[in-house]
Amino acid sequence: MACKWISQETFDAVVQENIEEFDIEPEEALNEAIQQFESQGVDLTNIIKAVRIQSEEGDSAPNHDVLTTLESLRNAVGTSSISSVSKLLVQFGDQCKQGMAHRYLAGQKSAYPVVLEAWKLCEGDKETLLNALYGMSSLTDGQPDLLENVGQELLIRTLQNYSKDAEVTLLAIRFARHVCLKHEQNRQSLVKAGILRHLTQAISQHGTDPDIVREACSALRIMTFDDDIRVPFGHAHDHAKMIVMENNGLKLLIEAAKGFTDNSAVLSELCSTVGRLCVRNEFCQDVVDLGGLNFMLALLADCIDHKVVTGLSLMELVKQVLSAIKTIAGNDDVKDAIVNSGGTYLVVLAMTRHLSNAQICDQGCAALAMLALRKPENCKVIMEGGGALAALQAMKAHPKDSSVQKQACMVIRNLVSRTCDFSQFILEMGAESLILQARSAHKDCDDVAKAALRDLGCKVELRELWTGQKGSLEH
Repeated sequence: MACKWISQETFDAVVQENIEEFDIEPEEALNEAIQQFESQGVDLTNIIKAVRIQSEEGDSAPNHDVLTTLESLRNAVGTSSISSVSKLLVQFGDQCKQGMAHRYLAGQKSAYPVVLEAWKLCEGDKETLLNALYGMSSLTDGQPDLLENVGQELLIRTLQNYSKDAEVTLLAIRFARHVCLKHEQNRQSLVKAGILRHLTQAISQHGTDPDIVREACSALRIMTFDDDIRVPFGHAHDHAKMIVMENNGLKLLIEAAKGFTDNSAVLSELCSTVGRLCVRNEFCQDVVDLGGLNFMLALLADCIDHKVVTGLSLMELVKQVLSAIKTIAGNDDVKDAIVNSGGTYLVVLAMTRHLSNAQICDQGCAALAMLALRKPENCKVIMEGGGALAALQAMKAHPKDSSVQKQACMVIRNLVSRTCDFSQFILEMGAESLILQARSAHKDCDDVAKAALRDLGCKVELRELWTGQKGSLEH
C-alpha cells in the first residue's frame, strides 16, 4: 500500500483546529493530530511534530523556529549585515540538526538560496564562512538535490582557497559528503570539478587531524558508491580508479593509517576506504606492496589483544579490517600472501573472540571463503587452523542472520569443492544439519546451501526448471 503524504501546513492547521474547536491543551491537540493522520496511513516522517509558537515580538503569526530563523536570515542577507548573518547561520544550522523534518521544511521554503547568498556574502570572513558552511551542511544532510552549479563552484573555490585551514576544510568536506550521498549527478559534477584532488590533498596536508582524515575518507568512499536508484548505472568504478591512479590514494591512506595506531575510529575509516578502492586486481597487489597487508594483519592482532580501544568500538575496527582483507583477497597472489603471513589464523581467532557479533562473523566467513576459493593449499591451512569449525560455530550463534548463514555455507563449499578429503571431517562437525536449517530458514541461501551440500557428498534434490520445451518456467 502506497504511503500518503501531507504538507506541514495541513498538519499545523489540524493541530490548531483541535486547540480551537475542542478547547484542549496544545500537547494533547498535537498527539491527537498525530494519531489521526497515522491511523489514515499518512507518513509523517517529514513533518515537524510540534506546536507552532508565537514569536517574541508577537506581531506575526505563530511559526516553527526554523522558519522564523530563516526569515530573519533572509532579511539580514538582504541588508548585508555580516554580524547578524553569522549569528543566524549558527542558529539555523542548530535547528536543521534537530531532525530531517526541520531540514525538509526549510528546504521547501527556499532556505538553500538564502544560505548560498550568505555564503557568497562572507567568503572573505573566515568566522562567518565557517557558520555558512555549518548551516549549509546541516541543511543538505539528506537533501542532496538542493545543490546546484553555484553551490558546486563555491564549494570547490572554498576548498582551494582555504586548503591550509583545518576548520574550513573539515566543514567543506562534510558538505561535499552530504550532497554526494545517493546523488550520482552531484558526484560526477564534483569529480569533474576536481573534488578528488582536494579530498586527497586534505588528508596529505592535515594528516594528523583525526576529524579531517575521517571526514575525507568517508567522502572518498561515497564517491565510489552506486547508491542512486534514479540512474541505471554510475561511475563508481571510474571514480575509484581515479582516486588510486591519478591521486595516489592507496599510498596516501596506508601512510596516514600509520599515524593513528591508537585511534580505532580513524583506522576503521581508513581500512574501509582502502577496501572500497581495490576495484582492480593490481590495486589489491598494490596494498601488499605498499605494506598495507602487514599493517592490517598487525592491527588485527592488536585488536584481538585489546590494545586498540579508543574512539569507535573495537568490534567495528575488527569488522572493517576483515572486510578489507576479504576484498584484497580477490587477487589470487594476495590470497597466498595473506595465508603465508598467518592471516587465516588471525581471521579465525577474531571470529572466535567475537562470536556473538554477527557482523564480524559475516566478514570473517566472507574472508575465509575468498581465501579458500580456487586454492586447495589454502584450504588445508584453513582446515588445520579451525576455519571450518569457526564457520559452523558462527552458523549456530546466528541462525537468524541470513548473511552469516550464506557466507558460512560459502566457506564450506569452497573448502570441499576441490578437496573432497575434508568432507568427512566437516560432516562430523554437524555441517549437514546446519546447512539444511539455513536453506530452510533463508530463501537467499538456497543456491549456495545446495552447492555446499552437493560438494560435501550429501543428497540434494535438484529441480530441472526448464527442459527446452515450450512452456513457462516452473516456480
